Amino acid sequence: MSIEASNSPVRIVVSQPMYFPWVGILEQIRLADIFVHYDDVQFARGFFNRVQIKTSNGTPWITVPTAGKSRDLRIDETRLDESADWRAQHRAVLAHSYAKAPFRDEMLALVDSVFAAPAETLADVGRASVMALADYFGLAEGRRFLSSSELGIGGSGSRRLFDIVQALGGAVYVTGHGARRYLDHELFERAGIAVEYMNYEKRTYPQLYGEFTPFVTSLDLVANCGRKGRDVIASGTVGWRDFEVDV
Repeated sequence: MSIEASNSPVRIVVSQPMYFPWVGILEQIRLADIFVHYDDVQFARGFFNRVQIKTSNGTPWITVPTAGKSRDLRIDETRLDESADWRAQHRAVLAHSYAKAPFRDEMLALVDSVFAAPAETLADVGRASVMALADYFGLAEGRRFLSSSELGIGGSGSRRLFDIVQALGGAVYVTGHGARRYLDHELFERAGIAVEYMNYEKRTYPQLYGEFTPFVTSLDLVANCGRKGRDVIASGTVGWRDFEVDV
């Protein structure tokens, strides 16, 4: 699979689908020409099915319940536990927590659009969450969004990520900080593909309930700033060698 030639380097982001993720994921989308939902990798404890919200009592988690032994399954195989109405529960918590936020209704409308979409797996909910936020902030236009499960590229680890980026014609691979622990940077470098890490600015914006924290759901940005929150989504990147030195 390849993309049409471009005068500028093609920037690729590969990220697991996450449930209403923090602003950092939206910043990765802003920098991408092609964003790949990495949906056919093993589900593990993390941010794929849970996210923090900001309330008068701190930053509790809201979690999408999963059925069966989800730890042994891929994200796109992990089915949702529908034994209780978790969507209604999450909506009620969000409506209460952001009752005083100026754009609360816009935030709830975005949540409703995701909850109304058909979803059987955690990957379905994660993709819908990410795309709804990207659409809301005007980040989807001019970018391609793909799912790794549809690419037909096997393997694992650095080699699979490299093969995905190469197959899509990528000249730059943009990634979050977690990849620093395992990524084979030289593999990309030998092929002329630059590896860049996110340089998160964590820009502040008006929030309810005390001291600012960037590590909550992007729904917090929607509720407090509306579409003007787009100005907060502004972080750049740093080359992997400089990133290694600075960390």
